[in-house]
Amino acid sequence: MRRGNRPKHMPVGGSGSGSGEGEDKLGLEPDSPDSVGGGGGDLPGVTLNEAASSSASQVSSITASLKDMMKKEKKPSVSDTDPKKVTVEIDGQVKRTGVKPNKKSVVGTTLDLPRELAKCKEENNTRLDLSKSNISTVPTSIRELTQLTELYLYSNRLAVLPNEVGCLVGLTQLSLSENVLTGLPDSLANLRQLRILDLRHNRFPEIPPVVYTLTSLSTLYLRFNRIREVGHELGNLVKLTKFSVRENQITSLPATIGKLTQLVIFDMSFNHLEELPVEIGSCAKLTTLDLQHNKLTNLPETIGNLKHLNRLALRYNRLTTTSIPSSLANCTALEQFNVENNSISNLPDGLLSSLENLAAISLSRNQFSSFPAGGPAQFVNTVELSMEHNFCDRIPYGIFSRANHLRELNMKENALTSLPIDIGTWSTMVELNFGTNQIAKLPDDIANLANLESLCLSNNLLRKLPANIGQLQKLRVLDLEENKLDQIPNEIGRLRELRKLILQSNNLTQLPRAIG
Repeated sequence: MRRGNRPKHMPVGGSGSGSGEGEDKLGLEPDSPDSVGGGGGDLPGVTLNEAASSSASQVSSITASLKDMMKKEKKPSVSDTDPKKVTVEIDGQVKRTGVKPNKKSVVGTTLDLPRELAKCKEENNTRLDLSKSNISTVPTSIRELTQLTELYLYSNRLAVLPNEVGCLVGLTQLSLSENVLTGLPDSLANLRQLRILDLRHNRFPEIPPVVYTLTSLSTLYLRFNRIREVGHELGNLVKLTKFSVRENQITSLPATIGKLTQLVIFDMSFNHLEELPVEIGSCAKLTTLDLQHNKLTNLPETIGNLKHLNRLALRYNRLTTTSIPSSLANCTALEQFNVENNSISNLPDGLLSSLENLAAISLSRNQFSSFPAGGPAQFVNTVELSMEHNFCDRIPYGIFSRANHLRELNMKENALTSLPIDIGTWSTMVELNFGTNQIAKLPDDIANLANLESLCLSNNLLRKLPANIGQLQKLRVLDLEENKLDQIPNEIGRLRELRKLILQSNNLTQLPRAIG
């Protein structure tokens, strides 16, 4: 089948991007410091211009896409006479109408720094925001602002922080992100009340030693620096609840991580971590543990101690079937389980059925040749399940008989030759992706999926569609690209919500009147 070469590891952007776009959205840090009608049975709202070539004897590819009409709730400032925005893609060419060009505005800031400091002192303000001010130095006179509790210096050009900042002993929050700092003055040890320290997007080669003395810290952000190791002094920060060292070059963690017993959110993603210390099991209050994009080959049994854990991100590591401890079944609060792009072929027996609160499961890009053992009990509360890029040749009959909340199923790029005969019972399904398999026939019962909005069957072996596909009244996207279809049933014109129909690379010589 036309599966092509399957890379084991997808290309990953360098840590220089710092964006994490497309990755698990766990909410670990702030992103920055700061219906269409129609009649006559025709397919509504879909325009296919110049669909045939000059020969008019064969239609080889058609793709039509139409955005929804503006809804009645549109803003008053938008005129009812504004042109509708339409995207039409035919034979690889895209045309857009009614789209106004974006106008970029540039805002410049000129800051009188001495004046700002004097004003802050005069008004006895406890908050000073000098962010995005294009400053490269902080005046030593800042030491006079001892009333400050919050100081924001992010998005500037600071290479050095003056010792005088250590005089601001009342500070509880200090934001230094998006500068070019490589170190911090030892005088910051005086900031005994500091609870939040943001050092993201700088050039620290290590966690500045003075940070380990700030024992009142509850939140420490060190994302996107050049840190290679974490000192054992980390154990001093016993009040930490949020700790992020995402996008650095860290290869190991100290055993003293176990002293952070108040830790709730820990983001260690996009590093070079090879092993998770067993002491992580002492961080019993953890709810979010992000370890994606590392070099982990196993997980400690002690991970089962994390009874409050609801998000565990393990995608893009080097885990195998024996790497997943059976003790993980004790983490019954888990709502998200993602092991995408590892080398796992099976999970411990009954693992998923033990994790009864799982809503999102991703086993994509592994070595699964069948569904994990555990039966229908594995998916009782599952909303999203992705097993794309594996080697499954069948979906077991009844596997989703208890999946009363399942809305999205992705089985793209497997070895499926057919679909289960009970597919018509998947009544809650909204999105189905069976692209790049070897499916030759679509069951008639698929018409029972009354809530289905998106159906992808691209790159299969389909020769025809069941006529009752026209019963899928909520269907908005139908992808049939690269099959062996030589005709499309007229009933497709009944799909009044359809907005995107992809028919490229088939054997079609004509189209139904409703869309032709």
